[in-house]
Amino acid sequence: MLDLFDGVRLTPTQRRIAHCLVQHAPAVAYLSAAEVAELAGVSQPSVTRFAVALGHNGYPALRRRLRDLTAAAGRPTDAGNELQQAVRAEMGNLDRLAGQLADRDRIASTGRLLAASRPLPVLGLRAAAPLAAYFAYFAAKVHPDVRVLDDGGTMLTDRLEQAAEAGASAVLAFVLPRYPRETLDALREARAAGLTVVAITDSPVSPATEHADVVLPAAVGAQLVFDLHTAPMTLAMVLLQAICDAAPADTQRRLEAFEASAARRQLFLG
Repeated sequence: MLDLFDGVRLTPTQRRIAHCLVQHAPAVAYLSAAEVAELAGVSQPSVTRFAVALGHNGYPALRRRLRDLTAAAGRPTDAGNELQQAVRAEMGNLDRLAGQLADRDRIASTGRLLAASRPLPVLGLRAAAPLAAYFAYFAAKVHPDVRVLDDGGTMLTDRLEQAAEAGASAVLAFVLPRYPRETLDALREARAAGLTVVAITDSPVSPATEHADVVLPAAVGAQLVFDLHTAPMTLAMVLLQAICDAAPADTQRRLEAFEASAARRQLFLG
């Protein structure tokens, strides 16, 4: 269904409708425009304008397209059992991510943006906290000041403002379902503090898009009891590669210094 929105510039209201369609597929394929409007919390004319923005002559035409898509998705396949299907769905998510990375300039420019931020705050709350920590662990080997923000609460804004005061120009945020309210609040506060917000999120129509300057989507697998974050983690490492490429001499120097320190302290067995 996400292919419907490729190459279409949506307003915040239209992104809310798109997010509603994604979250409630395939049920929305059988709802009226008024029912979709109520579900998304927008007006009925907004739903009609959304359909036209996607290239349809009205909502009924969009609904027929949604029915075609959901019917195709529901056809039986030879993908194996439910566990195999979940893994193969992740393979599909990675394949779509690979297609997005054909635009190397966008990733490269984002890497330069984050590399230039001193310090570099990395935000990830709840389910996104492990991804933020994983990224930050490796980023700290090539960036002089990486600050992980993985706790919410009233002090989160303090830490964002302190990072900005210390010279930060950007923040990298991991925003994954079920989209914690405090994460979105933190993105607003980061912008208010003058930081450029880069968001790795699951969809180009996720709630993070309303509060981010750069949105890097990577789909989340939802076939098992708990979500699979294979594609977002892969995208995080691709982005870290872009940070390294932004200053290759500094990257090499820092990596060599770390390896020398690790050898002196005998940190690793191999």
